[in-house]
Order: sequence, then structure tokens, then C-alpha cells
Amino acid sequence: MTSDGESPGPKHRAHGAHRNLGSGQRWALAGGLSLALVVIVAAVLVQSNSQSDRSVHAAATSHATNDRNLAPRHKVAVVRTFQGAHGTESTGIIAENRLPGTTAWQIAGSAAPGFIQAFTGVTYADAGTSVSLYVSTDAPQFHVVAYRMGWYKGTGARTVWSSPEVPGHVQAACPVTPLINMVSCANWTPSLTMPVTSAFVPGDYLLKLIGSGNQQSYALLTVWDPASTATYVIMNRSLTEAAWNTYGGFSFYQGEGPCLLDTNPYPVCNRARVVSFDRPFSDGNGSSDFFSNEYPVIRYAEENGLDVTYASDITVDAQPSMLLQHRALVSLAHDEVWTYRERTAAQAALAHGVNVAFLGAAALVRHGRLQPSPLGANRQEVDYRDGSEDPLNGHGNPLEVTGNTWSSPPASWPGSGFVGELYSGYTNPGALPVPLVVPDASNWIFQGTGLHSGSSIPAAIDSDFDHAYPAGPMPANLQILTHSPVPLAVAYTNQGKWGPNTYSDMTYYTDLTSKAGVIDTGDNNWINAMTPCIPVSAACPSGPISAMTGNILKLFGQGPAGITEPSLPNWQAVVPAGS
Repeated sequence: MTSDGESPGPKHRAHGAHRNLGSGQRWALAGGLSLALVVIVAAVLVQSNSQSDRSVHAAATSHATNDRNLAPRHKVAVVRTFQGAHGTESTGIIAENRLPGTTAWQIAGSAAPGFIQAFTGVTYADAGTSVSLYVSTDAPQFHVVAYRMGWYKGTGARTVWSSPEVPGHVQAACPVTPLINMVSCANWTPSLTMPVTSAFVPGDYLLKLIGSGNQQSYALLTVWDPASTATYVIMNRSLTEAAWNTYGGFSFYQGEGPCLLDTNPYPVCNRARVVSFDRPFSDGNGSSDFFSNEYPVIRYAEENGLDVTYASDITVDAQPSMLLQHRALVSLAHDEVWTYRERTAAQAALAHGVNVAFLGAAALVRHGRLQPSPLGANRQEVDYRDGSEDPLNGHGNPLEVTGNTWSSPPASWPGSGFVGELYSGYTNPGALPVPLVVPDASNWIFQGTGLHSGSSIPAAIDSDFDHAYPAGPMPANLQILTHSPVPLAVAYTNQGKWGPNTYSDMTYYTDLTSKAGVIDTGDNNWINAMTPCIPVSAACPSGPISAMTGNILKLFGQGPAGITEPSLPNWQAVVPAGS
């Protein structure tokens, strides 16, 4: 057993097996559809109260219905927030999702002959900037359509921009940097530039590329608003997506050819030590795992009109004080890789009353840092996964040195004191999901779910899971909200075994000073399980998981959660003892 939740078993995290790239019998969308705190703050921005007014860009009433037309210009309108059934709602988000949507963002049917691949020159952008797209295709021509992802009366997205037809060509091969096995396509030439105008409402965007031979793929972009004071900020996981990206044959988890700096079997010795954002994503037709680990909760928030805005983990690294403008930070599923600046920003926000919701498992396990590429700042991600190999070791801040996990020396800073619990293990690839068990349904998170003490939610826990670890570090006032047995016959763990089972926990604690709350669902299938099942079935976890997510967002949207729902420490009463 280790204190960092690392699970280096023989089947440890086979690439893609635990990233929830598909959603089983749910919607087949798109073909298978973030020691010392460094408080970096100029001022603490106070959130407006319920029924507050503020000026933002609201939706225009007209809309281009053809995917090849520009979206309408937006006019300035007053946006009001108020408490709703599922959290703090915004008239702006409600109006946005009443606009005409489209299902044309989906990639359906069998793949057309040929290929089209792309990456963006930035991972996030704001209005008034532009984004370069680097495209390689054997199609003579192609065009790009930018879709803002959301609800839009069930269609899932809205067309915001489209390009004219652009000549296509096959870009140069992407070289591999010796000694670090970094694949970078920074040698590609830009194919077109997309202006990010005021029509780009902050959100998660899919850029769909369509070749003249019907070749199709995606590129991802987060559009953020530096001035936003929205209640919730949803943080996209660009660091983790790049870490797992095998485009060109290398990621932090696998590689090709001979060993590099060591001959250890774990982590695999021919892995990349640095990965680049300057390359397409190998999975999900270029969308990585967006459709399973991010999109369902985005769709839920927008459907319910919640007062959300968007940023990426790289935004937080570059602009750490921005978290203080919001009441809740939402970390998405499998938010595995965090930088030092990102982590200190989130912990500083917690100390100032910002709630943090980890809607997954394995958060804050890996330790990355950012550096520039030839294409710009923060375009390369460093994670040697061995502090002794990292050139920064002994020559810089030890908290920036990238050991295998945050618990590894020289950082030696486990994430469990912040998250509340540890990464514990994973269900075996191909195994059926296991139920989530409710020990005490009187807790606030189960209100309105119809669950009772002893209930179980079928098919809820899959992929990675977390477990409370009393040996610490662990918040003293930790509350266990769910405690679910995971049979060892279908799972790997090195964090404890009790009879035939190990356990997946959902934990909650409130900061004793700021009163902010932190919840960790402890299940990497949480967001994916929010996807409605077709056909509807009693075995579908979507209803209760979505209802609990709504309860989290409702509580966390009201300010420091500990003011109304202080955590009630019960970890010592969990049975079996120590489990």
C-alpha cells in the first residue's frame, strides 16, 4: 500500500482503457460520443447576490440556420441570476440555450476515405483574439465550423462561425525529440485563422473540420471571459488530455522503441517526458475524451440554465487569481495532471471561500509544469514521472519537479489533504460497472433523489476510483457520503483489501476557516453516468447521478458551503474498520 494512491499493477492504466472514451448504451454522440499556499491575488472580487444584475453579452434573437453562415452578432443585455431547483441560474444562459441549435456537430456513420487532422495554436481564447488552425488533410479543400456545446433544446450545440473553403494539403511529418520522446507538429504551417468575436459566448467549442471528400474530425477550444463573475467556473482538463494523447506514438503512459533514461518497467521506460499541445488528438476523432469526461455535465448545466462560465486548467495556471471571481470551481472527470501554479491557485481560492467540486476520481495525481513551444507560451507539458530524471531537480523549486505523483519526492505533497481522499485503483478493462451504495440517505446530497439508506445506483462506478485514507494527509472533518464495495475480482488496488472487496468513497469536507466546501465523487464514471440512457432503463444511473450533481451545484452556488452544510466527520465509523 502506498500513501499516494498510485497503483502500478501489471494492468495499470492501459492506454485508453480507463478514460471513458465511450458511453456504452447511452447516446452514441460523435461516433462514441488542476506545504505552502501561494496566494496570487490583487483583490477578492465579491460575487453578486441572488437577483443581481450585471451586463454581459446575451443572445441575439435571430440566428443563422445554415452551418456555413456566421452566427448573429450579440447585443448587450442585462443578465439576472437567481436560485433555481438545480443551482444558481442565469437568464443569459437560459436565453443562450433557447437559440436554435443543430445536430450537425456530430460525426455519424462510417469514416470516409482519406483523413483530416488539426490542432489549434492555443488551448483557450477570449473575445477580440484570433486562433490559428493547423490542418493536415489529403482532401483538396476543407472548411471548419465552430460549435458552442450546450443544450439548445436537446440538439447539443449551436453554430457560431464557419470558414470558407480552404485549400488542403498534407503537412510535414511531426518529429520526435530525442531523449524526451516529445512529438511536436510545430513544423506545420497554419492553414487558416479564426477570429474570436463577441459572437463566441464563453463556452466549450468543437471545431469540426469537413474535407471535400467528407473527411471529418474535431479540434477543441475553450472560450473564456476574463471579466466573468459567473457563479460556477467549469475547468477543462487540457493537461490530462495532452498527457494521454498518443499522436505520433508517445504519451506520458506509453511509447515506442528502446528505453530512454532508465530501464524500469514502470513507468514504462520509453514514455514521453514532455508532450506537446502542437499536435492533433489521437482519440475521439480529435476530441480526446471530451464526450464522456466533460460534455455530459456541460450539457446538464446549460440545460438547467446554470450561471456557468468556462476556463481551462492552463487558463488557471496563467491567470491564477481568476478563480476568486467565482463561487465554485468544477473539476471534471479524470482531472489527473495539475501544475504547481494551478494547484496553489485552487487552494488559495478554497482559503478565500470558493467551493471546489471534483466530479471524478484520480484528481491531482500527476504533477506537470508548462513551458513554451515555437508556437507560443504554455504549449509544452513536462512530466518526467521521475524526479531524478527531471533537469529541474536540484536546480529550482522542488515543488515544480515532476516525480511520478505529487506524493513523490522532492515535491512530497500528496493531493489528499486538498481533494479529501486518494486515488485508489481501477476496475479492470471490460468489467461491468459496479453499483454506488448509499449508507445514509438523510445527507443533503441525496435530497430529491428518491434514494434511501441502503440504496444502490446500478452501473455507477467504473474506471478509476478514490478511497478515503485515514493515514493521511486527510481533512480531520471528512465526511463519507457513499461507501461502495468494489469486488477485487473486477478491480485492481494497492490501497487496501477487506475480504473480497476494496472500496470507492465519495467524500466531503468544509474548510474550518473559510467555510468553503470540497466534494470528491471518487468515481471517474460520474460525468459519463449523467448521459441519459436510450432506451430508458431502471438500470440507468443517469437520473440519480444527475440529481446529486444538481444538489452539489445548488449548495456550492450559494457561497461557502460550510455555512449551511458543514461537514459532519464520520470516517471513523465506516465499516469495515479502515475501509
